[in-house]
Amino acid sequence: MILLLKLAWRNLWRNRRRTLLVVMAMGMMMSFLVMYDGMLFGFESAVYGNAIKLSGGNIQIRAIGYEDSYSANPMLALGDGIDAVAAAEAQSGVDAALRHANTGGFLSNHEGVFPIGIFGIEPEREKSINPIMQNEFLVDGRFLQADDEDVIFIGQGLADAMDVSVGDRIPMSGKAINEEMNKRTMTVIGIYDINLASLERQSVYISLNAAQDIYGLGDNVTEVILFTETTGKEAPIVKALNSSLTGYEITTWKTSIPELSSTVEMKNAVMTGFSAVILGIAAIGIFNILLMAIYERTQEIGLLGAIGLKPRQISFLFLFEGIMIGIVGAVVGTFMGYIITALLGIYGINYAFAVDMMDYMALMGTHIYPAFDINLTLQRAAMVAVISTLAALYPAVEASRREPADALHHV
Repeated sequence: MILLLKLAWRNLWRNRRRTLLVVMAMGMMMSFLVMYDGMLFGFESAVYGNAIKLSGGNIQIRAIGYEDSYSANPMLALGDGIDAVAAAEAQSGVDAALRHANTGGFLSNHEGVFPIGIFGIEPEREKSINPIMQNEFLVDGRFLQADDEDVIFIGQGLADAMDVSVGDRIPMSGKAINEEMNKRTMTVIGIYDINLASLERQSVYISLNAAQDIYGLGDNVTEVILFTETTGKEAPIVKALNSSLTGYEITTWKTSIPELSSTVEMKNAVMTGFSAVILGIAAIGIFNILLMAIYERTQEIGLLGAIGLKPRQISFLFLFEGIMIGIVGAVVGTFMGYIITALLGIYGINYAFAVDMMDYMALMGTHIYPAFDINLTLQRAAMVAVISTLAALYPAVEASRREPADALHHV
């Protein structure tokens, strides 16, 4: 077997031009896949990542019974949440762990009644991670502060629907810890605009201290939400938290935002199919080249048979050549793809022209930064090697069928 591998490697480079053409073709396709994966990953992190941040974080730690509750925003006290924050911040891959006091309710004025989710937050901790707390999205007024009491931070979509502006006072009702509706008149302190009017109409923000006071929570919160460094890599963190924390329900955005999860899964399926098509084209090229090589080397095949190589060994020889071409092409393509992706990851791809095309594009900012995913790249490389092996099967079998006597007399 070792001898066959050495022969296959030498045969691979006897015709350097042919081998280099195949390797470069496969390498370019492999690098394209790596770069495309990186771009999709960057796009997903920018758009889906920010959408997840706005919709409840990557991971949610809540009181037991939360998911089974009939209410969309059940007022279930979690405790002060400090132990959950400490456990989360000790995990690798967690950017931030934030305490919230959330409930459901509505705002009302002369324009009508507007159902909303009310989020009590710690503004100083949210500032660095929550997209709505970024200066670029503040259009009027100021951000919340920790000691704010009867003030509210709302989106432009809701401000337009209610015809209110900074300084206006509006009644707010929300479900308290005793299942009663508590009412408080709030002053609009600031307005943000993320170019998603539908989302802006659904949520309002008050300080955590104000939420605890209005809804009778005391020092309790209703959830601890985690923002992770990488979207889609939450499973190991959840597993670790389940081992270190007891008495909590721990879920991810895939549970809380199932429609977004379905979108990501569909994207992954489409990408896999697209990759299969590209690699199928590569397989046809490999198949054709290896088959032509058999006809060019007919006398050589006859000589190998004449000196004692069995048909099975000749078949393995050509099969090993196909496998080696696939491996070399995968390595070259991975290296090329890594270099391109690394450069794009530093400088980014300017998508400013697309920000205003669709609402959700506003979430990604002006640049996309592709990222190299080693696990996905290894999967692509394995696919290239498998495709190359399959493409070499028929030529290898065809080579083994040549009769040595006839092959030696071939012109």
